Amino acid sequence: MSKNPIPITVFTGFLGAGKTSVILSLLPKLSKDYKIVLLKNEYGDVEVDSKLAQESNLAAVSEILNGCMCCVLVGQMQNALLEIRDQYHPDRIIIECSGSAFPATLAFQIREMERNTDGDFKLDAIVTVIDAENFIGYEDTSPTAKMQASYTDLLLINKWENVSERQLETVMDHLHTLNDLTPKIRCDGRNGVDPLLIFGVGSKLFLDENTSAQAQDSSHVDEVQTLTLYRGLPPKHNHQNGDEHHDEHSRNPNEKPTLIHRDTLIDHLTKIRRESVWRVKGFIRVLEANIETVYILNWAFGRYDLTKTDPSVLADFSSVQLTAMGERGEVRRAIGPFCRELELSIL
Repeated sequence: MSKNPIPITVFTGFLGAGKTSVILSLLPKLSKDYKIVLLKNEYGDVEVDSKLAQESNLAAVSEILNGCMCCVLVGQMQNALLEIRDQYHPDRIIIECSGSAFPATLAFQIREMERNTDGDFKLDAIVTVIDAENFIGYEDTSPTAKMQASYTDLLLINKWENVSERQLETVMDHLHTLNDLTPKIRCDGRNGVDPLLIFGVGSKLFLDENTSAQAQDSSHVDEVQTLTLYRGLPPKHNHQNGDEHHDEHSRNPNEKPTLIHRDTLIDHLTKIRRESVWRVKGFIRVLEANIETVYILNWAFGRYDLTKTDPSVLADFSSVQLTAMGERGEVRRAIGPFCRELELSIL
């Protein structure tokens, strides 16, 4: 039995809320000898955020792909926590959930880990990141977004700087209705939030081991549909629910694809329909001033970032590997114009 249990801080929040950015903003504020391991879960099969996180001063990054660890990937999360404990002996583990994860389910699972390991772990806090620009829109259609705001120890209000005071008041009113007593803290832009406000909370959520019934609903996975978009060499892909489709742009994998001009990419990113497409992320090789450059693309609800990265993340015969996430039944049609213009195939 560990004398000092490893505290676990869980970050939830809907797709594109800014969880990764908030987590990475915490790290420079900590002492250099404070060892944190990030366990990240995301739909799709492209380890985008892990590439960003690996450039930080995290002790390690582990990523669970192609599913949600609060339901279908429960065993993987538990095994990953044990491996992190044994291999790294960290001062803290941060779990970053997929955008559709139920915090109640995760809290219950970690409580089970506390009991099953005689206290090697402890749930320190469930932290929910709220996208102030888009929360009202997706709250209306997503039961998961409401659950995330309701079952949490702390609400972090992100992306509030560009909304009007009246819009922000509306968001806060909705959050107070869902969760009146939980503290609500505004992030300071790219500076995020003070770790002292997040670490050491000592969560009281789901201390009772008889609360499992409330934590077993996995119906939320039907809210989000995930597609893999690519140009050139098809990525290794675990097709979920038998959802496989090759469009008219599928080509010989040994044929080196032509590159997309950066200006062309940006032009078409601005035209993606944010009502049905909520997140696009991955790697893309572009032609910029006659030079090949590989970027990490992060697009969420109309906002996007392009971050230069090591060209080795893409195979020689691949120029695009993206994951698109959005409204089930609508995302394929909504992302169609973007794929046609950039000659992307869909899996």
